[in-house]
Parts: sequence; structure tokens; C-alpha cells
Amino acid sequence: MTPYRLGLTGSIGMGKSTTAGFFRDLGVPVWDADAAVHRLYGPGGAAVGPVGALCPAAVVDGAIDRGALKDWIAREKSALARLEAVVHPLVAEDRAAFVAAVTGPLVVLDIPLLFEVGADVDGVLVVSVPPEVQRARVLAREGMTEAQLEMILARQMPDAEKRKRADFVIETLDMDSARQDVQNLVAKLGGA
Repeated sequence: MTPYRLGLTGSIGMGKSTTAGFFRDLGVPVWDADAAVHRLYGPGGAAVGPVGALCPAAVVDGAIDRGALKDWIAREKSALARLEAVVHPLVAEDRAAFVAAVTGPLVVLDIPLLFEVGADVDGVLVVSVPPEVQRARVLAREGMTEAQLEMILARQMPDAEKRKRADFVIETLDMDSARQDVQNLVAKLGGA
């Protein structure tokens, strides 16, 4: 039996990681795109060789140095597209292997740029808060600046558009309500 693949997404500062944790707390398997990239970039990771072929300076001690990668992307206009062409298929393979190992009725695929990069899912859950809450949450992060936030938001689909495309939306203003909304959604989808 193939599990229902629920894509979980939301712009930066919307509460996606916390919401993913609510699913885990209920015993629902959660695949995390960011964690997959960290594995792929780590020592011996499947992306180290191909990324190193694109940007040799990014390989340090057998792993990808994200700072060097960011510098390369900032310097070369085509760098991000070339990097994504190598990394996205590896991430998709990692996701497919995770889903194939799931024996239950539901799996959550935590993909920050789900709409931007596309993924094979059965339904999409968008987590959301008003823009002023999002901004306050993100700017409270250590080292985050207004300029960095604007650059990140420029790469992400606007929240209003994500909400329109979503099958399910959970507001994360109040985490107790968000946790209950997750429990209700899991029950609706026949999960844990």
C-alpha cells in the first residue's frame, strides 16, 4: 500500500518545522528536504562529487562547504541553476527511498520550496501566519537581517499564492491550536 504523501510547506518563519514536529509526535513519518540536503552535502554524501565538479572550492574535507557554495552562487549568475540541476534529482531519489520504506497510511514530506521546485505529492499543507508575525519571527533569529529576509522572500512564492494552491492550510499563530489542527488532519487522512 502506498501511503498518502502530504507535502508540508510554508515560507520562512511560518512554523513549518514546528508543525512537522507535531506530525512526528503523532508517529507520522516525516521526510525533511533540508536534512536530506545536509546528508547529501556531508562527508561521503552523494552530492559531494557532482557539486565538487561544478565548484571545486566548495569541497572541504570531503564535504560541501556551504559558505563557499554561497560565495560561488553570488559570483556566478548561472551557478544556482547548475547546482539545482545536480542536487534536485539526488534529493528526489532520497525522498522516493524514504517513501518506499513507509508502511503506514500517511507520510509527510517537509519541502520548503515545494511549489517552486515541484514534488510528487497527493496533497499540500501550507502553514501560515500574517506577514508582520512572519517578519518578527525571522528577524528574531540570530544573525538575520532585513536584507537577508528580503532576499529569501524574493526566492519564495508569496504566502497568499501558496494558500490558494494548498489543499489544507494551518495557521500557526497559536501552537496549541496548530497542534490540534494537525491531529484533526491526521485523523482525516487516516494516519497514525
